[in-house]
Amino acid sequence: MKTIFTLLMFCIALGGQTSAQSSTEDLRKYVPVLPSVKANFWQIDPKLGYAVKSAGGGVYVISDNGWQSAFVVTEEGVIVFDAPASFGKSIPSAIAKVTDKPIKMLIYSHAHKDHIGGSAAFKNIKDLKIVALDTVSDFLTEMRDPNRLLPNVTFKTGKTFTLGGKTVELTRHDYHSNEGDLFIYVPDAKFLMAIDSVTAGYAPFQGFDISTNFHQYVKVFDKLLAYKFDTFVGGHLTSIGARQDVEITKEFTMDVYNTVKRIHNSTDSAAATSEALKAIGTDNEFLLFKVLLDKVTHAAVKELQPRWINRLAGVDVWLESHVRTALIYVRWDDKE
Repeated sequence: MKTIFTLLMFCIALGGQTSAQSSTEDLRKYVPVLPSVKANFWQIDPKLGYAVKSAGGGVYVISDNGWQSAFVVTEEGVIVFDAPASFGKSIPSAIAKVTDKPIKMLIYSHAHKDHIGGSAAFKNIKDLKIVALDTVSDFLTEMRDPNRLLPNVTFKTGKTFTLGGKTVELTRHDYHSNEGDLFIYVPDAKFLMAIDSVTAGYAPFQGFDISTNFHQYVKVFDKLLAYKFDTFVGGHLTSIGARQDVEITKEFTMDVYNTVKRIHNSTDSAAATSEALKAIGTDNEFLLFKVLLDKVTHAAVKELQPRWINRLAGVDVWLESHVRTALIYVRWDDKE
């Protein structure tokens, strides 16, 4: 229940399509989580609040069915990938149940506090290397957030670490957060982690994972698929992913983008706003423009939802936000 409450608060904080005044009846109109997705929910001991699963090759994934983190055990110590605010405080003890090797390194995937806001639990670990992009470090220095420890190892575009016979490759991308995002790859384990890009079994979170750069977001899937991996971690919800999860999220994203572009580019602006013009005249141009954008949005949602509602969970929850994100890109950034 704690995880469900935390997720609810997270959605409210970011703002959703359903207002605070939504009735229980309105909420029940949303399609329940697909049975195939529910079957992959992790069994979480409520006393612990998390579970740990081996991904092979010395890599372990930690989840509370809301957020995900991971770590790799080497002969010389442990490298941790992210420390979510929801269960970060428990990561050191979770690792101690798997190995007696010391924690040597904490790698930040990006700056968002839901993924690294539990890092304060690592503050007393001697000689710990905290690794992040230089832009992430600059942002965290400015924020002065005690829950997000400052990095002491930074880089600009890419870095490779080898510890105890295990190699971790880090590369910068810019598909999600303003400060940059990392692909975290463990070649020996065929393990790939790219936070807030793909959520196994689900449509993306609001506005294509609150992407700040949709132009780069649509490219991210081919970049992910260029890696040789069997296990994928996207940082959220209820299952570890695989290549097919990246592939279906790419298919969904491109379908939204192409549908929005086709509908937008074929819409007659004058015809779309003719009724509104009769009602309000020409003075309120913002409102007239809203009428046009709403018309495209509603047409796209109506077409897309039947195609995806039974293929991914959460489609009806966030589809309108995805359409509006794609529409902003199509209208102001894309070529004709």
